[in-house]
Amino acid sequence: MIGVKKLQDFSKAMIGPVLYLPAIGLLIALFSMTTNRLWVDESSALYLLGKFVSSMLWALMNHLGFLFCLGLASGLAKTRKAEAAFVAAMTWLVYLAANNSWLTLTHRLASGATNAQLYGSGQTFIFGFQVIDMGVFLGIILGCAVAFVHNRVVGIEFRGALSIYGNSKLVLIVMLPLVGLFAIATVYLWPVVELGISALTGFMKSFGTIGVFLYGFLNRFLIPTGLHHLSWSPFVFTSIGGQLLIDGQTVIGAKPIFLAEIARHPIGALSDSARFLTYGMVKIFGTAGMALAFYRTAKPENKQRLKVTLIPLIVTSVLVGITEPFEFLFIFTAPLLWLIYSLLDGLFQMLAWLLHVRVCATNGLIDFVVYNLPAGASVTRWPVFVALGLLET
Repeated sequence: MIGVKKLQDFSKAMIGPVLYLPAIGLLIALFSMTTNRLWVDESSALYLLGKFVSSMLWALMNHLGFLFCLGLASGLAKTRKAEAAFVAAMTWLVYLAANNSWLTLTHRLASGATNAQLYGSGQTFIFGFQVIDMGVFLGIILGCAVAFVHNRVVGIEFRGALSIYGNSKLVLIVMLPLVGLFAIATVYLWPVVELGISALTGFMKSFGTIGVFLYGFLNRFLIPTGLHHLSWSPFVFTSIGGQLLIDGQTVIGAKPIFLAEIARHPIGALSDSARFLTYGMVKIFGTAGMALAFYRTAKPENKQRLKVTLIPLIVTSVLVGITEPFEFLFIFTAPLLWLIYSLLDGLFQMLAWLLHVRVCATNGLIDFVVYNLPAGASVTRWPVFVALGLLET
């Protein structure tokens, strides 16, 4: 039970930074519409504004590891959360400098002056440092490490001249040698881990439609445990979900890849990593059908009261993709129904994949419209997704 509790705490901390990403992605998608040369002239102020704002927002998407580092350190810290985040920021910089220094000293730096030239080498530029490319895993590991040390030593105080070295300063002092050793270790160990990640990605692809079904099923079925974030986030935001070179920039994770692809003009064929982005179907369509079934099977004297309860919950689910308030109405009271609900979610995601749907549908209807309609039906096949959703309802 202790292990499950720790996983739940980690999952809750993970969702902190993740909650910002839909807003960022939505704005990127909106402003990518203003840079579509079919609609907007390149010399117009609107086009320049779109390019300017998109560049601002991509700075966040391109540094997800840093955001996870700060978010996890703060989220997992039991006290003095702001100080934990500040130490995490310093730890991040120390790691980058240490890793780059060791690569330089051991003559392991790959040749290349840009991320495009380093693509496939296992290295990348982060904050100007050429380092081992760990994607968001670096931020996750460092954030958890800072929180672990922080929770154990932040309460330690010294007296006299040593008093300035207590509390959060001691956390940083303890982290320095650990980060140095970790920076050296990743030079030798991470390439092996990369092979494992590639094998896992290949494993999911080899399972084909069954893999998509399991992905969809687990993403829903694990909600009562709080561990469902661990089933989708690695595919959506790490190299497990895909890695592509797009316009000279290495893009990692299914959702960043989709956003980068729809920002290109003209938009070409979309990557198959989009198969990890259809779990919003149940949020837009499935919950509405479930709510209608509840209402129709309710006793007449309970229907009015049930309608008042269900309508705001379903509106929230359909529009913005927040399903938990509705789902917790029946998760524990009807576990068999929950199992069927999860199986159907996996089934319809599998059908979407079989029908070559390439949409980004991770939240509600608002996100779905902004992401997919401007990209066009020919590349996303969003009408097929809608038809499947109506069938699911």
